Amino acid sequence: MDDESFRKMAEDVKRPRATDVSLFRPAGVAAHPPHVATERSLAMTVRPQTMLHTNPDRVWESLSAVALDAAKLTGKGLFTNPQQSKSAGYFDILRTRLLHAMHERGWTKIAITSPTHGCGKTFVAANLALSLARRPSSRTVLLDLELRQPGLAKLLGLQDIGPLRDFLSSDQPLESHFRRVGRTLALGLNSTPMPDAAEMLHEPSTAQSLAAMMTQLEPDMVIIDAPPALVNDDVLALLPQVDAVLLVVDGTKTTADEVRACERLFADQCPLMGVVLNRAQDRSLRRYRYGNK
Repeated sequence: MDDESFRKMAEDVKRPRATDVSLFRPAGVAAHPPHVATERSLAMTVRPQTMLHTNPDRVWESLSAVALDAAKLTGKGLFTNPQQSKSAGYFDILRTRLLHAMHERGWTKIAITSPTHGCGKTFVAANLALSLARRPSSRTVLLDLELRQPGLAKLLGLQDIGPLRDFLSSDQPLESHFRRVGRTLALGLNSTPMPDAAEMLHEPSTAQSLAAMMTQLEPDMVIIDAPPALVNDDVLALLPQVDAVLLVVDGTKTTADEVRACERLFADQCPLMGVVLNRAQDRSLRRYRYGNK
């Protein structure tokens, strides 16, 4: 999907109410540079024995099922049903545009990041995953790799979530940690902050565990709540494990310099699919706000 297609999509959307959802500004999407592709291929190599005799249907069934409280989620601006709010429809548009762009390139893993903390990336990641999971025959994984400040479990209202380190380090199998919502959404959440997050993301066991997850679950899309880009090197350590990045910016505090710094950071590292403008409205460009954290 080229820049002009994204821009036309954003301009065609009718103006919602003040609390409704923004679409994203397009960013240039280039193919992975050869050296990045090579690093990604090496990083995602797994031991042969982890790839044998995998039946994704049985793996999905083996995941512990959890129920989300729709009323509580709605109070936080999260939508399990498109009829709950007009905002849900805009996330559905974002979902479909991303699906088309990702599938066109054969990509499945997208990291949702932001320049700094507090821009709303966790909120966007959760709503995007819920929207993707509304497709009846789909498989979506929502993964919390904001290891220093994990927040997805709390946002979704889920408790008794163990440390994700046990899965990333291969100490525990996927089935012992991941949870399943319905038949279309798997959750890889985290309860314990990791001060050594970058080091954990650099570990070969992390690449092996994530690659095994892809084989065992065969998801259509993996939505990753990623670390902020300009705070530390965590997101750089994560990039070899993803296909693309979506940047969430806060219209009330993110500066143009910060957005440009993120674009430079991702250049020749990982394709930037677009920029979501949160909590702001640029009337001249018809961008609309999400109205949440």
